[in-house]
Amino acid sequence: MDIMEAIRNRHSVRKFRHVDIEPGIIAQIRNEMFQCNEESGLNIQLQTNEPKAFNCFLAHYGHFENVKNYLCMIGPKKKKLEESIGYYGERLVLKAQQLGVDSCWVGMCYSRGNAVFELRDDEKLVCLIALGHGVDKGTPHKSKDISKVTKVTGEMPAWFKNGVESALLAPTAVNQQKFLFELAGDHKVKCSIKGIGFYTKVDLGIVKYHFEVGAGEPFDWV
Repeated sequence: MDIMEAIRNRHSVRKFRHVDIEPGIIAQIRNEMFQCNEESGLNIQLQTNEPKAFNCFLAHYGHFENVKNYLCMIGPKKKKLEESIGYYGERLVLKAQQLGVDSCWVGMCYSRGNAVFELRDDEKLVCLIALGHGVDKGTPHKSKDISKVTKVTGEMPAWFKNGVESALLAPTAVNQQKFLFELAGDHKVKCSIKGIGFYTKVDLGIVKYHFEVGAGEPFDWV
């Protein structure tokens, strides 16, 4: 499965089967995680066969079942931490999808006190990403029309359109899709997102990663 197939096929999954993720696949996800940490300065951590974080009322309320593998999305406290978490977290989500592993971004529906992770003094846990073999493959979300999330003067270039279509397939908090992509010059793109919610900035990183993959050619963020 290539990455565009992963983008089209990946949907949030909250209920997982009692099947372990194969060691070889765990190794590949962990290797991708190390690469993300090295590039970004984040401290993402992978926990496997650890069910306590989702053994709580919040997880039950959020309809999570049998979650025992998860990524702890951690990084240094800085201005663009949440955006970086979204960008590199979605890179890991899509890598997992390519390897046949289902996933779900988790903002609050877990027990922080029972989750296993290590924080340095200057670091912050932003969220978790649940991983596993799903009971099903999730449900596609409805997407806005491309005209509602773009600002372009003149004809829309194919690479820009492809990027936006990829972004419309990205997961965002309660599927709000409050982002806007603006063609700001020759191969220059501005991305903004409305709202003041904490996970809005995570969404910004997620949709930027999707746009880059979908565009398929170099451009500059402005």
